[in-house]
Amino acid sequence: MTVDAELDWRAPHPTDLLQTVGVLRRGPGDPTYRLAADGSVWRTTRMPAGPATMRLSQRGANEFRCEAWGPGAAEAVASAPDLLGARDETDAFEPRLPRIADAHRRNPGMRVARSGRVFEALVPAVLEQKVITLQAHDSWRMLLWRFGEDAPGPTPFRMRVAPAPDGWRRIPSWEWHRAGVDPKRSRTIVSLAPFAARIDEAAAMTPADAFSRLTHFTGVGAWTAAEVAQRALGDADAVSVGDYHLANFVGHALEGRDMTDDEMLVALEPWAGQRYRAIRLLGYSGSRGKPRRGPRMEFVDHRAR
Repeated sequence: MTVDAELDWRAPHPTDLLQTVGVLRRGPGDPTYRLAADGSVWRTTRMPAGPATMRLSQRGANEFRCEAWGPGAAEAVASAPDLLGARDETDAFEPRLPRIADAHRRNPGMRVARSGRVFEALVPAVLEQKVITLQAHDSWRMLLWRFGEDAPGPTPFRMRVAPAPDGWRRIPSWEWHRAGVDPKRSRTIVSLAPFAARIDEAAAMTPADAFSRLTHFTGVGAWTAAEVAQRALGDADAVSVGDYHLANFVGHALEGRDMTDDEMLVALEPWAGQRYRAIRLLGYSGSRGKPRRGPRMEFVDHRAR
């Protein structure tokens, strides 16, 4: 099938396709993101002009090709450089610790992606509030197969495009329940949908103003805003304060002890402006964080209630 739009792009710095865009995947069964056998990434999105399917391929160390299909194809390929970290600069980043410096040296292509699709990133972030990640991914997958639309283009797998804001708003309460989403999270998504255009305006704001815009809405706190900023806004400083595991991961990686969120923020202060990057590099450094003992977040089956 002939592509609707295409772009060849050379990154101005080392860039690794999977390390950069892989954070956009919501679990191994995400209907909006698939990795093909040839190493290309297939991703669906909803642009202002309509749905689009993107095929992102790495052709060389810094050479990329983006092909797209659907009404939003032209906008999708225009967004590909940002998606691949074109705006993400690491020149000012100071690793400070040997393990972070080593991870930074071994992973020069890890960039912070910027999709620019704020509401699109907000919905799965809300689904991940206060539940284990696998449970949220199950809900995301079930809702997209039931209420999304088929991806345009010659996808090598069956894929789906997430519903438009009105589509999320029209999902009946029993279907949220069937997908394992409790009333609080479903009400949040439904209440946010009419304001999707205002939410998407955050893509053109400073990080501080974008945070204020997102957290203005009921049900969107600091953790959710950070999760969105990391993916939609390319914010290399966004820290997911309130995460069930993050403070203890950082605490054990840096100081060998549990930490509160406030203590974590103090410990990350040397990397101010680049804290999200430092956290990701800690993960690549082999730091295992807190030993796997003690209670874990409980799986709550809302369908049984």
